[in-house]
Amino acid sequence: MTIPTDWHTPDWVKHAVFYQIFPERFANGDKTNDPANVQPWGTRPTLHNLMGGDLQGIIDHLDELKDLGITALYLNPVFQATTSHKYNTFDYFKIDPHFGTIETFRTLVDELHRRDMKIILDAVFNHCGRGFFAFHDVIENGPHSPYVNWFHITKFPIHPYEGRYPANYKTWWDFRELPKFNTDTPAVRQYLLDVARYWIELGIDGWRLDVPNEIADHNFWREFRAIVKGVNPEAYIVGEIWSDGSPWLQGDQFDAVMNYLFRDLCTDFFATYKTKAHDFGVGIDKLITLYHSEVTYTQLNLLGSHDTVRYMTAANEAGQWAVERVKLAVLMKMVFPGAPMIYYGDEIGLEGGADPDCRRCFPWEHPQTWNSELRDWTRQWTHFRHAHPALRTGHFTTLLGDSETNVYACARWNESEQFVAIFNNSHTPWVLDLPLSEGLPGRDLYTDISNGESYSVAEGKIRELSLPPWAGVVLKAE
Repeated sequence: MTIPTDWHTPDWVKHAVFYQIFPERFANGDKTNDPANVQPWGTRPTLHNLMGGDLQGIIDHLDELKDLGITALYLNPVFQATTSHKYNTFDYFKIDPHFGTIETFRTLVDELHRRDMKIILDAVFNHCGRGFFAFHDVIENGPHSPYVNWFHITKFPIHPYEGRYPANYKTWWDFRELPKFNTDTPAVRQYLLDVARYWIELGIDGWRLDVPNEIADHNFWREFRAIVKGVNPEAYIVGEIWSDGSPWLQGDQFDAVMNYLFRDLCTDFFATYKTKAHDFGVGIDKLITLYHSEVTYTQLNLLGSHDTVRYMTAANEAGQWAVERVKLAVLMKMVFPGAPMIYYGDEIGLEGGADPDCRRCFPWEHPQTWNSELRDWTRQWTHFRHAHPALRTGHFTTLLGDSETNVYACARWNESEQFVAIFNNSHTPWVLDLPLSEGLPGRDLYTDISNGESYSVAEGKIRELSLPPWAGVVLKAE
C-alpha cells in the first residue's frame, strides 16, 4: 500500500514524555473502595493479591509527576474486572469499583488537562473476561445463547474453568479466563467501536491497543481509526507490537507502536552488556529508517513495562555499575526520536523480576528506598528535552559506534540548535577525537552542557573529548 503523502500523526505526542501507570500498584488514595481482602501496601505481588491502588491515588500525585517532567499518562486497564491487571474485562463502559467511579475518572481527566497533561487508556479488544455479559450468557445457555457467534466456540459444552476437559473455545494463550472475541461478527465490531468512541468522547486523548496483532483483520483497525479520529483527529493510537510494526503503520491504522525494538537494543547494550557499541549503532541506524518520519517521531520509546523485568533488575543481574548503565539508557531514551515513556517507579530504581513481580507497589511512604540520583538524572533530562525542540522533532544521526572503547555517539539538530550525545558504556576513561557527520551544519565549538567545558572542531572532528567512565555527555554546538 502507498503511504498517504498528507499523513499526519498527533503533534502533541512528538513533544510528550509519557508515564505508564499500573493503577492497582501506583497509589492508594481512597481506602473506602479497597477490596475486602486488600493486602498491606508493598506486599510482594502474586497473580491474585490486591493492594488497593486507585484513580484517586493517581490524582493525588499529579503535581509530582508534572515536576518530574511528565506530560502524558498511559494507564493499564481501568475497566471492571476481577484481577489486579484488569485485562479480563467484564464491563468496558464501567470503571472498576476498586479504582473509583466514573466521577473519579472525570476528575482525573479534568485535573490532567488543567495541567496541560494528556491521558491514554488500554484497549483490550482481542479478548474479554469470563464475566463479560455475552460470554456469561454462553456459559449459562450453551448453544441456545444469542451470543454464540461473539466468540470462537468449537463445540459444546464449553469448559470455562480448569479441568480434564478442553476449553472448546479460543482463548488468549490458553488462558480460559480470557475468551477471544470473534471480531468477524458485526455485533462484536460495533460493540468494541462503541467503546472506543465512548471514552474518546468522554475526553481521553488516545488508546494503547493490547495485542492488536492477534486481531488478524486489518480492516477492524481501519474502522477503529476512523471512529477515533472522527471524534478527535489528534487522538493518539499506539499498538502493542513487539517486532516490526510496519503492517499497521501505513497511515490507515495506528500512529505508532510501543517501541520494544528500541528497548531490546538498549537492554542488550546498556543493561545486560550483551552487545557492543558497533552493533548497537547498526541496530539504531536500522530502527531510525524503519518507519515513516511521522511514525518515528511518535513512537512510544520504553525501557520497561508491566510485561518485562524491571530495567534496574536487569542491569543489576548483569553486574556492577548498574545505576550508571541505567542512567545511560535513560539519557539515550531522552535524546532519541519519539516519545519517551517511563514505567512507574523506574525513575527511582524500583526493582522487580518477571510478571507479576515487575508490578510492585510504588513505595511512597519509604522515600529512603528511592534512588534519588536516578530520579534527579531522569528529571534533569526530561526538562532538558522539553526545553529544546531539536531533541523532539530535529534530525538524528549516529556519529560513532566503536566496540573497542564501547563508546556510542549521536547528534540531534534543527535549523537553530545542535546537540551531540556521547555514551561511554565502559569502566575506562577515554580521551578521543569524535568524528562529525557531513550532514551536520558546520560548527567550530561545542560546550558540555553539564560543566561548561568547551571543545574545538578541527578537520571534521571534536578534538580531545574527555569521557569519564560510564559517562553520558551532551554537547551543545555554539
